[in-house]
Order: sequence, then C-alpha cells, then structure tokens
Amino acid sequence: MATKLILNGRRVSVDAAPDMPLLWALRDVLGMTGTRFGCGAGQCGACTVIVDRAAMRACSVALGDLAGKQVRTIEGLADPKTRRLHRVQQAWVDCNVAQCGYCQAGQIMSAVALLETHPQPTDAQVTDAMNGNLCRCGTYPRVRAAIAQAAGGKA
Repeated sequence: MATKLILNGRRVSVDAAPDMPLLWALRDVLGMTGTRFGCGAGQCGACTVIVDRAAMRACSVALGDLAGKQVRTIEGLADPKTRRLHRVQQAWVDCNVAQCGYCQAGQIMSAVALLETHPQPTDAQVTDAMNGNLCRCGTYPRVRAAIAQAAGGKA
C-alpha cells in the first residue's frame, strides 16, 4: 500500500511497506541519498529530517506514520528555481562547518527546525536542539557559529 505525503513541497506516493523506516524509503525507494544512515537507532542524528516543523530521526519513524504529513530533507532546502542555498546552508559554508561532512545534513536539518521555531535562539535552546546530533570531527563550535550567523547574529 502506498503512503502519500508531501516531500520537499511536492505530493508523493511511496509504494513501500508502512513499517519501513522513512530513512530507507528516502534512500532506497526514492533515491534521495542526502539523508544519511548513521547509527540506525535514532541516537546520532545523521538521518535528521523535518516532519511538520519538528526535527525527527528518519531511521526511527515508520513511513506509514507520515501519511499526509510534510517531510523536508536536505534536498528540499535550497531554492530550486534560483539554486540559492538556504540561509543555514550558506552559514555552514561561510563558517566552514563541515569537516568530513557525514553528519552535516542532519546537523543542518536540526538547525533549520530550531530557527523556524526560535528565530533568535538562546544558547540553551541551541544546546537543546542540537543535542543528539553527533559529530565525530568535533565541529560543534563551528555549528554554533553557523547557527548564530543564520539567526542574524555574528558568527
């Protein structure tokens, strides 16, 4: 049975088992590989997507639970017409956040969800929102600088 949802602003019908984790539906069924597989247990944040304005781990949410919901992935952030990066993506570039880059899609999606709910987040809100997005390279200071820049503050 197909699950219908809104993916990056477009209505899609995903023909897969309803208990399939969203991560595998994105990567294996839809061919969207921007969302990364990390731990597979919702602990590392590499697979973070935004579902109806909330950051969620795509490895831990079943496709069937997303019927009718809006899902955004890293592929859906840049403006498709102008190819201009989302302000958080641009801040990531400006602050040289990415090192190996593996966790960055998940980090960016968590930051986008944060700034959509808290446009001028406090340090505590940043810490809370980014808690669970692990980076093996230790780019946390640059992540915080990029979030500050994207929020309109100085990096």
